[in-house]
Amino acid sequence: MKRTILLASLLLALALSCPAQENNDFYDNTPLKNLAGTLSVEVLGEVAEPGSVDLSSLPRRSLIVREARTGKEGLEFVGSYRYDGYSLFDILKEKAVARKNQAELSSVIDLLVAVENARGDKVILSWGEIYYPTALHRVLIADRVAPIIPSKTLENWPLPGAMRLVCGNDLISERVLESPTRITVFSAPVSVPGEKGKKPLYAPEIKVIGPEGKAGKFSGASTVVERRVFPAVFYGRGRGFHGIQRFSGLLLGEALKEHVALNPETLRRGYLVAASVDGYRVALSFSELFNRNDQCEFLLVDRGKGADGGRFSIFPAPDFFSDRAVKAVSAIHILTY
Repeated sequence: MKRTILLASLLLALALSCPAQENNDFYDNTPLKNLAGTLSVEVLGEVAEPGSVDLSSLPRRSLIVREARTGKEGLEFVGSYRYDGYSLFDILKEKAVARKNQAELSSVIDLLVAVENARGDKVILSWGEIYYPTALHRVLIADRVAPIIPSKTLENWPLPGAMRLVCGNDLISERVLESPTRITVFSAPVSVPGEKGKKPLYAPEIKVIGPEGKAGKFSGASTVVERRVFPAVFYGRGRGFHGIQRFSGLLLGEALKEHVALNPETLRRGYLVAASVDGYRVALSFSELFNRNDQCEFLLVDRGKGADGGRFSIFPAPDFFSDRAVKAVSAIHILTY
């Protein structure tokens, strides 16, 4: 009798630990765990009506991720998970932007978003990686989680206990933020003098400007040899279709690596502003540029000497809209929040 009870217990435990493949969805085979936290977040900064957002009033989205972090001995695999939660796209959707530098730049492409918790931990995202990409809802405040367990090894992964910010496009999951409580929207603190409507639109070189204002000459174009060609249906949010084009150039992240310090802290809080001679500029977070897992990259295009829109321009391959394409790039500001 005891042997029968023991066998039954073992079979029950095995059944609970093994993923049950009942349909063609590989990501719902284990029970979801509710994460502790408050279903409310405060939105502050350059928005018309700052205040709290009730997350429970928003649609719940799902995200699948493979998490790795920087450990004592280098990169360490944490686990593979399905997260359910609330997209920053939805959280900020009804928060009308009230930009401080509206008179200087009418577009939202230099906006940034800081997410913080009560301990003072913070991460940076660009407005563009929330609202412009072809794959939306990739940044969640998650309130439920389940492990994605391999069917052969049955390895399980440790589950978090608290709600967290999850960035689905990050290769190294340094922007995971436990118990987020506050979101702050702000314009990049860079004043960019420029002549709007400048003709011809041309800058002979790029200056890379550090946090202390020290400028160095950009040299990545000569040191990076690998070139990429990205065909694109080029489409802007304002003027629509700009033609079917092929963009050839260097990966912007690779070209800039010698000018930045890449570590867990800068992947969480670093960002840059790429500016044109006509005052147009865009903000990019370090992680969306240097830490992608989807192979959708920003391209640095060399149009040649004397070319309209040259010499260097940026093509934003991850984006649905072309708005973060910058022509005649004259400066790249490296900053940390």
